[in-house]
Amino acid sequence: MAGGGPVEPEDDVPSPCVRNCCLDDKDICMGCKRSLREILDWHSASADEKRSILARCEARRRSD
Repeated sequence: MAGGGPVEPEDDVPSPCVRNCCLDDKDICMGCKRSLREILDWHSASADEKRSILARCEARRRSD
């Protein structure tokens, strides 16, 4: 078995959390760039919603 880890569903999107949780004055995490609402909603979000969150995080990261 290659990798030796658990097999994840194809639509499972990994969390962007980097364990550097600190919210700025706009409630955006300085580590992963998710908003507080996005962090709270992550576990119940669909794969498409998670991919949208990741796209917004990347846009925030580029604008910093």
